[in-house]
Amino acid sequence: MHYVIVALLALILVGPAYAQVHVDIGINFPASPQVVVVPSVPAVQYVPAAPANLFFYGDQYWVFVDGSWYVSAGYNGPWMFVAPQFVPRPVLLVPVRYYQVPPGHWTQWQHQAPPRWDHEWGREWADKREWKGRGDDRDDDREEGRGRGRHRDSRR
Repeated sequence: MHYVIVALLALILVGPAYAQVHVDIGINFPASPQVVVVPSVPAVQYVPAAPANLFFYGDQYWVFVDGSWYVSAGYNGPWMFVAPQFVPRPVLLVPVRYYQVPPGHWTQWQHQAPPRWDHEWGREWADKREWKGRGDDRDDDREEGRGRGRHRDSRR
């Protein structure tokens, strides 16, 4: 009886962990996709023909889909979820214009600047990563009444 309980416990603990490791995000290429260097971040390449925001950096493919990051050694997966704090800084510095499927609210952001990850993941994330948006200190959210004081206000 003791062995049965231990075996069931092992299956319960291992089962969900394995299920979360590989994620199907619907990216399937018949052959290796063409990659193009991101001029402002030469260590990163993007895939212009991708049906998602697909980048190549550090011998891995990185994809931003539905507000989450995933990584894989291959362009067709298997994909693994990556928490925002573990996404490499060069990948986060890719300007908005190189995202093939950007979230709708990004249209108001400068296309030559990186996404406003501090807006996406909060001030605590930005402080821990020492995130500073490159040259984009505007706070367009103020116009919509959603400003949260993320930037120092010189009007004081």
